[in-house]
Amino acid sequence: MENRIRELREEFRMTQQELAKKVGVSRQTIISLENGRYNPSINLAFKVSKAFDKLIEDIFIYNEEED
Repeated sequence: MENRIRELREEFRMTQQELAKKVGVSRQTIISLENGRYNPSINLAFKVSKAFDKLIEDIFIYNEEED
C-alpha cells in the first residue's frame, strides 16, 4: 500500500517526531510508514487522517496488485 504521509507531513511543515506524538506512535513507526515497510492498523490510519484533516483514502492508496 502506498501513502502520501511524507508529502502531507512536509506540506504541513511537521517533523516525523511531531506527527508520531500527535498520533501516539514512535518516530520509527512514522519512518516505516513513509517508506512503505509497514501498513497501519485501521485505528492508526484514522489517527493519521485526522492529523492531516483528510480522508483515509486521500492518504493511503490501495494497490490490488500487491495482494
